[in-house]
Amino acid sequence: MMQATVVGAGLAGSEAAWQLAQRGVAVTLVEMKPQQRTPAHSADTFAELVCSNSFRSGELTNAAGLLKEELRRLGSLIIQCVDETRVDAGGALAVDRQAFSQQVTQRLLDHPNIRVEHRRVDAVPEEGAVVIATGPLTEGPLAQDMIRWLGEEQALSFYDAAAPIVSFASLDMEKAYFASRYGKGTGRDYINCPLEKEQYLAFWQALCQAEEAPVHGFEDKKVFEGCMPVEVMARRGEDTLRFGPLKPIGLPDPRTGREPYAVVQLRRENEQGTMFNLVGFQTHLKFPEQRRVFSMIPGLEQAEFLRYGVMHRNSYLCSPRVLDGFYRAKKDPRVFFAGQMTGVEGYVESTASGFACGVNLARQLMGLPLVAFSTQTAIGALSRHISSYEGGNFQPMNINFGLIDPLDHRVRGKRNRYTEVSQRALAAIEACKGQVMEGRAE
Repeated sequence: MMQATVVGAGLAGSEAAWQLAQRGVAVTLVEMKPQQRTPAHSADTFAELVCSNSFRSGELTNAAGLLKEELRRLGSLIIQCVDETRVDAGGALAVDRQAFSQQVTQRLLDHPNIRVEHRRVDAVPEEGAVVIATGPLTEGPLAQDMIRWLGEEQALSFYDAAAPIVSFASLDMEKAYFASRYGKGTGRDYINCPLEKEQYLAFWQALCQAEEAPVHGFEDKKVFEGCMPVEVMARRGEDTLRFGPLKPIGLPDPRTGREPYAVVQLRRENEQGTMFNLVGFQTHLKFPEQRRVFSMIPGLEQAEFLRYGVMHRNSYLCSPRVLDGFYRAKKDPRVFFAGQMTGVEGYVESTASGFACGVNLARQLMGLPLVAFSTQTAIGALSRHISSYEGGNFQPMNINFGLIDPLDHRVRGKRNRYTEVSQRALAAIEACKGQVMEGRAE
């Protein structure tokens, strides 16, 4: 009988174990609870929800809603349990946290192809098919062994410090302009948002007074070492930002012919040019505060934030260096990685990575071709992000429409555009459904 080990019974590990078992693979699911817990966990059940009971929007005009629907159509255990334990939360898909985790746990314990072992794993298994899904708080001996095993000192990061990312389609280019400093580069890699003195002072004061997010108990000041939050920089003085990330030198506004008082630069985040990040805007502000304050920047008044800035404790792989588009280790395809440690952010995204790992590891064991999910789908877009990101600073990310292939034609209105993207994605899911379900027990 085919065999595989799954390390970690969070959302990703639970989903991977289920998909493997449903395809006839004998799964050893290794979970360190209750012998040991991370500081973020309190229950002994699998798939414990830590930060929230919400799986975000259920609407197809939201990328998280699309991802859930893709997983629902393909037989995800996690989404099935979400649907069966949901509670009223308006447009969001929220669950009874305890009932959800208990249901996932019982389904896995009852599966004849799954055997559970409660122990800590301190090293990457040297043989056998493996899915490692130990989560964003992976540390200690296992983290150090991952670095050794992957063979790259920069393979694993321990802190996540990222600037906000906005949708290009939502920017007001009547107020902003393309330009690289001193005319270097292609001229399309940076968008510049000019501020006159009064605009800058109003923005600076709002930034200084904005409310920061709380620091979790399992985080510490190391999060902020070597990467100062933009709000902390602002509090050092009125002109600190103008001589730092908002420096206008070499960026004349083509409409006036002169350098503005200050400039916020946005750097292209992906090859398609659908996403741009705010350069130098690593921040620890609360998300509503980020939207309020950063929307004061000319050109960003109606900006759609695809990802807010974050600074928190987070262990994750530099996946584009070490993983392929199937979440497999490039150095050894018998080892898959899943969950937030791969650079996907969020409950549903972790589930999607676990789903892809479970399906494709099972197919690999059966000698079948692996499923390459289309990048027109949310599942495929996440796989591309973790394996093909070309920027210099890979960071974890939630699913968003900026990651998915854009339409090849213009559609008026964001809601209409996203509806069409979702319809196209679901058509692609239906087209590959037969291959995905191959060998799966009903």
